[in-house]
Amino acid sequence: MSIEPTEPIVIVGAGATGCTLALLLARHGIPSTVLERRTHPLLHPAAHVVNARSFEIWHHASPKLAQEIAALAPPAETVNIIRWNGRLADEPLGEIDLLEDSAQLARVRTHSPFLISHIGQHLLMPVLWNALEGEPLVDFRRGTTVRDVEDMTARFVIAADGAHSAVRESAGIRMRGGVLANMGSVFFNAPDLHPDGTGTPLLTWIYEPKLCGVLIAHAGGDYVLMTAYLHPQQQIARDSRTYWEHTLPNVLGPDVPVEIRSTGTWTMTSHTASTFRQGRLLLAGDAAHRFPHTGGFGLNSGVQDAHNLAWKIAAVLDGSANDTLLDTYETERRPVVERFAGQSVANHFRLDEVTKPLGITNQALRAATEAASHPLLSRMPGRLMARAADLLTHLQLRRTRALQGDSSRARRLRTDIASRIPAQLEHFASTGLEFGYAYNGPLICREPSPQPFDGEGVVRYRPTTWPGARLPHAMVLHKGSPHPIHDLLLHNGLTLITADARTWTHALRNRQFDTFLPLQVVGLIAPTPGDQRNLLDLYELGEQGAVLVRPDGHVAWRTTNACRDAADELISQLANRWTPFGAAQH
Repeated sequence: MSIEPTEPIVIVGAGATGCTLALLLARHGIPSTVLERRTHPLLHPAAHVVNARSFEIWHHASPKLAQEIAALAPPAETVNIIRWNGRLADEPLGEIDLLEDSAQLARVRTHSPFLISHIGQHLLMPVLWNALEGEPLVDFRRGTTVRDVEDMTARFVIAADGAHSAVRESAGIRMRGGVLANMGSVFFNAPDLHPDGTGTPLLTWIYEPKLCGVLIAHAGGDYVLMTAYLHPQQQIARDSRTYWEHTLPNVLGPDVPVEIRSTGTWTMTSHTASTFRQGRLLLAGDAAHRFPHTGGFGLNSGVQDAHNLAWKIAAVLDGSANDTLLDTYETERRPVVERFAGQSVANHFRLDEVTKPLGITNQALRAATEAASHPLLSRMPGRLMARAADLLTHLQLRRTRALQGDSSRARRLRTDIASRIPAQLEHFASTGLEFGYAYNGPLICREPSPQPFDGEGVVRYRPTTWPGARLPHAMVLHKGSPHPIHDLLLHNGLTLITADARTWTHALRNRQFDTFLPLQVVGLIAPTPGDQRNLLDLYELGEQGAVLVRPDGHVAWRTTNACRDAADELISQLANRWTPFGAAQH
């Protein structure tokens, strides 16, 4: 179909990625057209982990929006338990309490004004859509299907239309990676599943003869239950509602009242696009990369994509920069999302350490999934393949009977599994990746020493101003009152942060230099004088050094040297790394 956008930017897809990009562009004063094939937000939950960095980005777009989304999150102490069960009615095999390490929790609270939260995507999306509807600079068109962008006259088109992106397919951009499993899920309401006073785990991994899968708790007694299947002709995929109407009473208990809200299937993959840019077309979110759900990186990485893109698109459209600036999007984001993908896949297969004593593993599931999709088997009748897949699944699930009963073997097996559960922590607590991802490329003046990580850099985050990293959070004194330092960054320019603001301001005012973005100097002053030393240590600058920060909050350059020795170095870095992207260069 031919679609004439009203704005120079067309965003295809109004998921979390597309909505975030449109709202960030609006903050820059850039209008956009958002085209969404659905008329109403998808109510079948998908993602449910919203990390603090995403909240920071939404706050960057609109503090009011961030507050509205944060209001959806349940208290942390109600979603802190990750549990492993045989049958739901039996005693748990073991659990992880995400709030158990009080020292780590205290550290996490210093990293950001926000905390990682549990918000179902079915609750998040209506808030984001309402924000689009209320933004004058966004032309939001629901019920609009886009299969090809060839006839669009927009300056740039952003494909944010999900894992099965029609825009990406029409452009011939391939995805690289593999399939891990086919998944079926049911969204249902069962307010009596966990009686009052017993607590509701956020996640419950279930291993019993009727089903192996994971149960995700949502607000108001809503749940999502997911399990794997092997062939599209199995009932879970062919007639999913009938399957779940039969299965849920067997798993939850026959006396638990259940109302099924929706069912669905999806493919768990680890795929990355061969390119994130093809001329005026850019891919973002699931259209560019998709991960297993194990880790919660999918939605959040799409929000980060939007943050990286927004200021660059704005600089090109307002005439400050040439469009080669957009090439740095893939240069910076690809290594980050590939690291997230690696962690997600590792989490998926690390679960095997818990279930290996049962002989049920995700490695075996992947092998069976690959075998079931082999081209030679495609010649077999679908119903015959479905019966074979059902039989294979039944034989595997029978292994879970070993967990039941009070025999010495069952007790040993349960004890063995319980001892393996604590090692799963980084699957559910990845603060080091949430804040610690860093960019590389021509806009970053990297240092020869590696980025400092605390431990493995997954569970724990070490704040640093190492170039490429996100600027550490802190409260600083500005115009007589304390502010989060990220609120003081120029959303459309560069910010130089230093405890010696007067000297740096004077030096830059009296030197000739060129950058396509405006530059401001912000003083690094602790709200409480006694905390100044700690603030200087956090930013690793000393009393006279400085750190240069981009509009997206990532460090571009830093020095511990005084202005008289380092001002010319800064100007040289701007000339070498930033000036080539200015509009005057083309």
